[in-house]
Amino acid sequence: MTEVKREVFGQMPQEEGGGMVEKFILKSDSVKVEILSLGCIIAALEMKGRDGECSDVVLGFDTLEGYTRKHPFFGAVVGRVANRIAKGRFTVDGKEYQLFLNNGPNSLHGGARGFDKVLWSPQVLPNGVCFFRLSPDGEEGYPGELKVWVTYTLIDGELAINYRAQTSKTTPINLTNHAYFNLAGQGSRDIYDHEISIEADSYLPVDNTKIPTDRIRSHRNVLFIRWRLMFLKICRAEPVQSCSRAGREVAAVQGTSFDLRQPVQLGKHLQKFHLDGFDHNFCLPQVQARRLAARARHPPTGRAMEVHTTQPGIQFYTGNNLDGSLKGKGAIAYPKHSAFCLETQNWPDAINKPHFPNALLRPGEEYNHTTWLVFNAA
Repeated sequence: MTEVKREVFGQMPQEEGGGMVEKFILKSDSVKVEILSLGCIIAALEMKGRDGECSDVVLGFDTLEGYTRKHPFFGAVVGRVANRIAKGRFTVDGKEYQLFLNNGPNSLHGGARGFDKVLWSPQVLPNGVCFFRLSPDGEEGYPGELKVWVTYTLIDGELAINYRAQTSKTTPINLTNHAYFNLAGQGSRDIYDHEISIEADSYLPVDNTKIPTDRIRSHRNVLFIRWRLMFLKICRAEPVQSCSRAGREVAAVQGTSFDLRQPVQLGKHLQKFHLDGFDHNFCLPQVQARRLAARARHPPTGRAMEVHTTQPGIQFYTGNNLDGSLKGKGAIAYPKHSAFCLETQNWPDAINKPHFPNALLRPGEEYNHTTWLVFNAA
């Protein structure tokens, strides 16, 4: 049985429109989650270790003030389009749209004031909470009035996050949660002793602005990926040349530092391959059903989490841009590699790549994806 409580967390500054921010506490026998009506933010997530002791395993802030200042999307739902859109530009039905550029030459996570920075309307459920907002036509440059529902439900050790949306005009959409995890407990210095595995045979190489590239890793890989994409029906009605383009942008993990199909200890893996970290999309099987995407485990405490999803990709990010300048809960600094993100979503810049999984939502359709985070200790 899940217990659900609500309480006031704070008041938004007048320059941010004012308004009361509420905190919703979902508690089961093994997990406690705190979620804010600002940005649908997961502000805390406590889970037990094998010794029975609870620790908060997500980065964040003790007070509302931390979340109203600039921060790297701690715990928030991001949109209307998560990840990057190249040059902040796309075309729908012959009309070109230009978005605000907030990540070098690209648009990231919805723009200057995305879904993470606005208040949502909550509705308490028997085992969770549902948040709703109406994104106006033209908000951050996106077409169409978009109705969005984000529902969190907690049953035992499983937190489900469901995203639904309906639009008045054809629009790109890609929603995810950007929680930063450290299973040793938030505030722990790094994640090098974590074990990570990702259920993906391929990933997207990116340029220096994190946009998928046309780089070909090997002729053999191109043929493999071309066959795989055709098999998975990504190229359903596309001519073969589309599969060829996808083959250039999708690379097999086999024999590379991106082969995480078996668990690796993160610190040793980064050192072995001389990596600065990960910030890459891993391509998941293209099926509209729940499947395992990733696992993370912290052997010293026994804490573990599994990520299941209906989404076509998962962005694995190792907190490369954390630099210790941000102080979070308990005034603890968050240095580089002090947390990881496993963001289930569509592939980056999919709106500009028709051979990628579909990124458009049309009137009369419903966007509907779910991610399940399963927490346990052994």
